[in-house]
Amino acid sequence: MSRKKAPSHASAPAADAPEALSRHLGARVKNLRTERGWSLEALANASGVSRSMLSQIEREEANPTLAVTLRIARAVGLSLGDLLEMPGATSSVTVIRADDKTYHYRSDKSCRIRTLSPLNLEKDVEFYEVQLEAGGALRSSPHFEGTREFLTVQKGQVRVESSGDAETLGVGDSANYRADVAHAIINAGRTEAVVFLVVIYR
Repeated sequence: MSRKKAPSHASAPAADAPEALSRHLGARVKNLRTERGWSLEALANASGVSRSMLSQIEREEANPTLAVTLRIARAVGLSLGDLLEMPGATSSVTVIRADDKTYHYRSDKSCRIRTLSPLNLEKDVEFYEVQLEAGGALRSSPHFEGTREFLTVQKGQVRVESSGDAETLGVGDSANYRADVAHAIINAGRTEAVVFLVVIYR
């Protein structure tokens, strides 16, 4: 997908980002200090940041270094991320980039598997992209009882085997089958095959 320029009313120019962060930090520090009933002197003693610097930060007259900001965060018992968190600044869209090696589950000369679901997600569903070279196969031992796999072919031709049964699929074809028995996805063509695979545990 191409990236389109956001409408002018949808976001502030990039140049405004540091100023917005500075305004947010100033208000955030002042609110946290007030909530705790601390004076500037008390926060200065707790953080090791000078009273004058804290005053400038709260008045949005200073752009503190990362080290200074971290000291303030620790003094008020927050992580740096929590201190700097700006409502609406965190995207609700999580992206897994194609070249992110963290998500490459397996890679050898005949089969490459890329995880398309978040690694830190406790889930009963897993989503993968499987690339099979000509002659390549992904053979699996039985998963947990009740597990099923749902497969769609994006490129090439594959044969799906499950518990002695087999079907050949082409581009756009889908199949689902038992995965709590020995099963396999085999490249049945002469060129690379690519499939999308969803594993559902029960």
